[in-house]
Amino acid sequence: MTTRRIDLTRIPAVKFLLVNRWPQFILRTVALAGFLVVILAGWLGTPVGSRNLSIVFVWIGWWALLILALVPLLGRGWCAICPIPMAGEWLQQGSLLGPNPQRPGWGMGRPWPRRLRNIWLQNGGFTLLALTSAVVLTQPQVTAVILAAFLFIAVGVSLVFERRAFCRYLCPVGGFIGLYAQTAPIELRVRDTAVCAGHTDKTCYTGSAAGYGCPWDVFPGGIVKNNNCGLCMECLRTCPHDNIAIQIRPVGEDLTVSRGRKPDEAYKAFIMLGSALTYSAVMLGPWGWLKSTAYQIGSLEWMGYAATFLLLIFGLLPGLFYLAVWAGRRGQGSHRQTRQRFTAYAYALIPLGLSAWIAFSLAFVFTNLSYIWPVLSDPFGWGWDLWGTAAVSWTPYLTGFMPPLQLGVLVAGLGGASWTAEKIRREKAGETAVPVILYCFLLTTGLLWLLIG
Repeated sequence: MTTRRIDLTRIPAVKFLLVNRWPQFILRTVALAGFLVVILAGWLGTPVGSRNLSIVFVWIGWWALLILALVPLLGRGWCAICPIPMAGEWLQQGSLLGPNPQRPGWGMGRPWPRRLRNIWLQNGGFTLLALTSAVVLTQPQVTAVILAAFLFIAVGVSLVFERRAFCRYLCPVGGFIGLYAQTAPIELRVRDTAVCAGHTDKTCYTGSAAGYGCPWDVFPGGIVKNNNCGLCMECLRTCPHDNIAIQIRPVGEDLTVSRGRKPDEAYKAFIMLGSALTYSAVMLGPWGWLKSTAYQIGSLEWMGYAATFLLLIFGLLPGLFYLAVWAGRRGQGSHRQTRQRFTAYAYALIPLGLSAWIAFSLAFVFTNLSYIWPVLSDPFGWGWDLWGTAAVSWTPYLTGFMPPLQLGVLVAGLGGASWTAEKIRREKAGETAVPVILYCFLLTTGLLWLLIG
């Protein structure tokens, strides 16, 4: 039975805005300008994080927009306007807007190595950022260096490899978004796969005069999940049969699709859950010694902290989950079969992980949101007062509403995880999802204790 969808590209105004290059180009250009200003502010401005544009707008403003709105509602919507790949893409394509056959690009166009066509490098990058986050989130120069590094690496990768290899295989933020985009109520899909099968030119993948071949190296006719589609809209522009649709669909539908389940993505779910638990303890918990330890990068105490974090995300969380899956299978089947079901059931952790990040971000963002007003007037911390808000004092928002909001979000995440686990359970006779659901319940209880007390 096919689930009903709402095809937004059947609305002429929506279709025009998505196909036309100018709206996307303007948004990306504004984002790139802001990206460069943030780097300058981090490098040249005050070292006080709460008074510097780089910290306040990246880790409070942008983070709030991403976690509380863009990812839950639009999936990879941020990727559609992300400025990081722009410079490299312009050089690679030899054009700022559309294809220009008279201006070939400067890239070498090599295919990404086959052995690295997974998200293990993204997993490693995010893990490294998580380990150093206490410094990254508070020191403007560190944030500036990291953002500049993203930009230069993206340019370098674009000049060597074809398409958006940086976005697909390296960007830590892209890996984060790709995992949770599978829960979003929006998708890009083909309307009729038979039309794709009969179209031999495959311009959505190879490109045409109307647009580039898929920058994410994905054949749109084979898309069944949101994780690897960056919503760049190129296939919408190149399809000669109007067979590409942007649709509203049921939330979390990708999670029960058996095709494309991979161990690297399964472990991403554990990395994200473990990071949310750790961030909640370090950033919001009452343990001053823990926060101090997280800041002391390179010290013996920090090495112990790092070892504990790595043990949590790569050992304890997946190990206990494996036992839950094994118990649900009643100890039957080979280790290989249990490992396959471990990968399948790990997708039940995605709604729980997203709810953990939303619950954490609600407290973190609304506690610190008032720092935006003085930074608007004095982005570099140089004593300016451009808009008359430089003297606005810090005030936490929604403090009375925060616990019930977080409770509701985490309970919803637990419900989504339980529903997903039960749907996955139905794929195999003789299994029970109860141990996996209990695992999710215990994690939710731990998050409630950390965030609400």
